[in-house]
Amino acid sequence: MMRKGASFIGQVVQQTIATASQSSEEVNYEIKKNGKRLRGADYEEVVLSSISAEDKTMIPKAAFDVLLKEYDEVQAEIADFKDKYQRSLAETENVRRRGIKQTDDAKVFAIQSFCKDLLEVSDILDIAIKSVKPEELESGGKAMKDLFEGVSMTRTVLAKTFSKHGLVAVDPTNQKFDPNLHEAVFQIPSANAKQPVGHIEVCTKIGYSLKERPIRPAQVGVVSQ
Repeated sequence: MMRKGASFIGQVVQQTIATASQSSEEVNYEIKKNGKRLRGADYEEVVLSSISAEDKTMIPKAAFDVLLKEYDEVQAEIADFKDKYQRSLAETENVRRRGIKQTDDAKVFAIQSFCKDLLEVSDILDIAIKSVKPEELESGGKAMKDLFEGVSMTRTVLAKTFSKHGLVAVDPTNQKFDPNLHEAVFQIPSANAKQPVGHIEVCTKIGYSLKERPIRPAQVGVVSQ
């Protein structure tokens, strides 16, 4: 008699579970409305309203599957947002570094035009010093020597000032000719030159670079075939 009663109860429970499962599967659980996610409390209300009062503690499988699917979507969105955030940070840092470099370059090269003008002064001083022969200096007396020393000292101080601000003289004699750095003003046949073809035999006017950036090419004579 007891066995028959237990069997009857088991059948009733199985029928109840099957009915609840069937009824929950028929409900279309949606966690989004008009393209926006529902709040947790709102989704809970949707789920609870779809089940009977005695089953309020049981979450229907269909409703749980919706949560799992939404969880996966949220994780994918988080990964996407994190990737975009990190890329934005990297791009912002690159822009910041470029801005700093451009500002520094602007400060350095703001005097470029002024430096070019001073180079002409330096060239004239060089010509003046080289034009005085030793014998003329000896026979010129004290006034000549003082003048020569004054010009030489001026040239030396100017060269130190150039170096202080990153303006450096470039004499490419004996180096390979580079059209980006040198200006070929004439050619020398290889039979009359000491350097190989394509190299600079003589520099007629030195070049200058400001902070390693060429601002005046050296005028040179290049060895040709």
